[in-house]
Amino acid sequence: MLPLRLALIVSALSPGVVLAAELNLQPPVTSVARSIYDLHTLLLYITVAIVVIVFSVMFYAIIRHRKSAGRSAKQFHENTTVEIIWTAIPLLILVGMAWPATQAILAQKSTRGEDMTVKVTGYQWKWQYDYLDDGVAFMSHLTTPRDGTLKTAGGPYLLEVDEPLVVPTGKKVRLLLTANDVIHSWWVPALGVKQDAIPGYVRDTWFKVDKPGVYRGQCAELCGKDHGFMPIVVDARSPEDYQQWLAAKKVAAAAKAEDPNKVWTLPDLMARGEKVYQQNCVACHQANGSGVPGTFPALAGSKMATTDKAGHIDIVLNGSKKNAAMAAWGKQLSDTEIAAVISYERNAWGNNTGDAVQPKDIKAARGGKV
Repeated sequence: MLPLRLALIVSALSPGVVLAAELNLQPPVTSVARSIYDLHTLLLYITVAIVVIVFSVMFYAIIRHRKSAGRSAKQFHENTTVEIIWTAIPLLILVGMAWPATQAILAQKSTRGEDMTVKVTGYQWKWQYDYLDDGVAFMSHLTTPRDGTLKTAGGPYLLEVDEPLVVPTGKKVRLLLTANDVIHSWWVPALGVKQDAIPGYVRDTWFKVDKPGVYRGQCAELCGKDHGFMPIVVDARSPEDYQQWLAAKKVAAAAKAEDPNKVWTLPDLMARGEKVYQQNCVACHQANGSGVPGTFPALAGSKMATTDKAGHIDIVLNGSKKNAAMAAWGKQLSDTEIAAVISYERNAWGNNTGDAVQPKDIKAARGGKV
């Protein structure tokens, strides 16, 4: 069952949610989410009934048998009938709660018969989606400004991304979840999905959306300093609209494919590198390259970014053995993107080395593997 407190937070942040939803779980749009919603309601009713009955008996006994009314306490113990009753009734209540809960859990774990499969990889702090049946892959980054401007305007604060997960309605979507660095958790309340993404493991879950719409969630595992800036957006479209999106996505991916042997000018590398830096590096190394003292080293004026070009390429490609917080970007970024961001870091904030790192340099550093 989804945590009510977290569900309240996200439902209050999500746009278009009615007041009733803000006082409860988000309106469910999948069969699993409906079973979770119904189970939550059932348990709430059972809990209220138990509280009313127990407190009614307790307050009746306190008032009816109070000392000021002339009552005196009776001394007795070991009433077999009472012990059987207060053992049997909770047992029956637990069985009545466990039956629908078990059905809901089994439904959550039944991933067979999928219509499509998407691999979801968690990174600090973004998501990668790989459509295994269609050959489409992309990263999903936060786009909401972090300064709170959308919060005051009533928008989906910290819940907007540049690339949502687009799925067709009426189709069973199987998700294969893993992580590249630390444990993350892919959580969308309206879909009834919350599954941890663990490095070195592949976990699976599924959903089938009933109606078109945009459904939002967040990483629900404390995964680092920017944990709160790792939203999830699922855009459910009709099968026809989904096929149009998929065709357009394939065309855009083919057009975006870049020649690794192309020679870029330094201004073009700087422009491209700044975008890559803002999407992937700014959270740790800061917009001005100053880093976070004691955790993330500064790039502005650093020896790495001003002299050791080969070392700079190596640490971006393969990560740092001395500082585990420095991720390996070789699997996340293309040769062109890595070349651009390194060129940017070596020429921004007064570094001014004049180095224009080319995609072929990155390809060579990989050992000729793209």
